[in-house]
Amino acid sequence: MPETESMGQGPRGERICLTGGAGFIGTSLLRTLIEENEVVVLDNLWRDSLTQSDCMAHPHLEFVRGDVLDERAVEKAMEGCTMVVHLAAIAGVDTVIRMPVRTMETNIIGATNVLAAASRRSGLKRFVDISTSEVFGAYAFKVKEGDLASLGTVGEARWTYAVSKLATEHLALNYHKERGMPCLVVRPFNIYGPGQVGEGAIHSFVMRALEGQDLILHNDGGQIRAWCYVEDLVRALRLCLVRDEAVGNAFNVGNPRSTLTIYYLARMVRDLVGSASKIQFVPWDFPDVELRIPDIEKARRLLGFEPRVDLEQGLLKTIAWYRSRREEGKEKT
Repeated sequence: MPETESMGQGPRGERICLTGGAGFIGTSLLRTLIEENEVVVLDNLWRDSLTQSDCMAHPHLEFVRGDVLDERAVEKAMEGCTMVVHLAAIAGVDTVIRMPVRTMETNIIGATNVLAAASRRSGLKRFVDISTSEVFGAYAFKVKEGDLASLGTVGEARWTYAVSKLATEHLALNYHKERGMPCLVVRPFNIYGPGQVGEGAIHSFVMRALEGQDLILHNDGGQIRAWCYVEDLVRALRLCLVRDEAVGNAFNVGNPRSTLTIYYLARMVRDLVGSASKIQFVPWDFPDVELRIPDIEKARRLLGFEPRVDLEQGLLKTIAWYRSRREEGKEKT
C-alpha cells in the first residue's frame, strides 16, 4: 500500500513549506507529502535526517539551505507556498541547557520571521506551528489543551525551550485571531521512531543497546512518559492540513496507552534488542519532567485522530531500522 494511502487524509496539489524539514519529524512528514504535492524544505542541517534519504532527489522537492533567523532565506522558501508547517527549532534538553540564548533566539525570532513571511502570502490555506508538551511543565497528567501552562523558575536554562515554544503558540494563534491567518498549534508528546537523530531516550537506548553499552538513566529512572510513534504524529499533521476544524486550535498529539517509566522503557528496549547492556543510574542536577501524559480527546473529536501504533510494535520497528542502518554501515567499512 502506498505510504500516503496508509496515512489517510492529506493535502494534494499544494506547495508546502516545511521549516526544519530535514529533521526527524520533518523528513517523516515529507515522505507522505512528496508524491502528491510540491514541498520546499528550509533547513540549516543542524540535525539531518533528509540528505541521505531517498527523498532528496525527488523532483517534487526544493531544498533551501538556510536558517529561520535569515529573513531572506525564509522569504525564498515561502515563495508560492499555500501551506506552512513550522518545525524549525533548537530542541533537546542537553542542547537547550548548553545554549539557552540561541534556543530562545532561534525559536522566538525564527517563528516571528516565518509567521510574518507567511502572512504576506496570498492564498495561504494553513499554518501549523509545531510546539511541545514541555509547555505543561514538570507534572502533566492527562493534560488538556486548555490546562494551565507551567514553565518553571525564571532563569533556569532547562525551561527556556518551553518558554520559547509557548511564546510562538501565542503568536501563531494571535495571527489567527487578529489577522485571520489559518493558524493552529500541535503539541507532540514524546515522539520516537525510525530516522530519529539527535537527543531522545529511545534513540539513545536503542543505539547503546545495539552496541552492548550501558543504558544511562537520570536519577532513579522513575520519570513517566507516554510515547508516540512518529507515524501517528504524521497522520495527525496531515489531518491538520486538510480539516477546517483544526484552524484556530491547539492540539495535544500523543499516545496515552504507551505510558511507562523511563526505567521500564530501558528494560523493554534492552529485552527487545536482545542485548546484555546494563542499566546505569547517574545523578541529574537539573530540573526534569517527572510526569507527562496527554489527554487527546480534542484531537479525536475535531481531527478524527487516533494513535494506532502501540509501544512494543513501534519499538520493534524502530530497533529494526537502527539495526539495518548499523549493519549497512559495517558493510561499507
